[in-house]
Amino acid sequence: ISTRASSRNVFTSRALSASSWSDYIFKYLLVTSNLLFSVLGLVTLVVGLWGLINKESFAQEKISGIGTDPMLLFCFLGLVLALLSLMGCVGALRENMCLLQSFSAAVLLLVAAQVLVAVVLYSLQGQIAEYLRSGMLAAMVRYQDDLDLRFITDEIQTGLQCCGADTYRDWEINVYFNCSAPGVQACGVPPSCCIDPLENGTVWNSQCGVGAQQLDEFSAQSVIFLGGCLGSISRWIEQHSGVIVTVVIILLGLQILTLFITARLLQKIRWSRLDRCSYCHSCEYEHVPTSNKQKVE
Repeated sequence: ISTRASSRNVFTSRALSASSWSDYIFKYLLVTSNLLFSVLGLVTLVVGLWGLINKESFAQEKISGIGTDPMLLFCFLGLVLALLSLMGCVGALRENMCLLQSFSAAVLLLVAAQVLVAVVLYSLQGQIAEYLRSGMLAAMVRYQDDLDLRFITDEIQTGLQCCGADTYRDWEINVYFNCSAPGVQACGVPPSCCIDPLENGTVWNSQCGVGAQQLDEFSAQSVIFLGGCLGSISRWIEQHSGVIVTVVIILLGLQILTLFITARLLQKIRWSRLDRCSYCHSCEYEHVPTSNKQKVE
């Protein structure tokens, strides 16, 4: 009897240790964080779909350019974030080992992918500059056709005080700003290139950059920004490299912490199941008749 009592105490102590407060805190921390990220992912997905539908990106005449639509990235990121977070949330809440293991594997794969991307970006800096140049030139070509690309281009040029990819004359690539264009914007640049687009007003003067490409650099420097945005982006990255590295480390740290919490929860679930099986086995043994116990022994 004493042996059975001691074994039962061992099982009970294990169950208590496995169900400690720290395990419950970890569990509901995982549930809460994944729930918040699920909502964030769904909101991002809805915004992306709304943008695509609002711009009629699925129309036959626009479907060919949907691959460069920024809203498509919103849809993809929102869908991945929502599915991954829902998997972790439901798995932690229901203590489902299959979902938690899948969630853990997905997060681990995500961490590995981010590290790989960081290594590739660092080792292929020259090619990345060319990709950025190609992307910005493509955005400049579609400046009037895609509101999202126009917004992003304007924000970059205004925020970094730049114009064009390498120089303000890059805007000649746009059919409306080309010097051979028949409209009033011919040989001009967007108002986001202007040093003072408001001109003491409250609304941008869309004509402030008209004819800027015909000016020499000395005359143009008082009207528009002369430097290209690629150089400004490179300088911005160099100036904020410490902040960027810190943010990347924090994000990776949070994901690694998520892996640790998930592993701890999985271990707790395994211990709970093991203790439950051991306790049930001991109960079954107690209800076995004495004669049968002697035979078993």
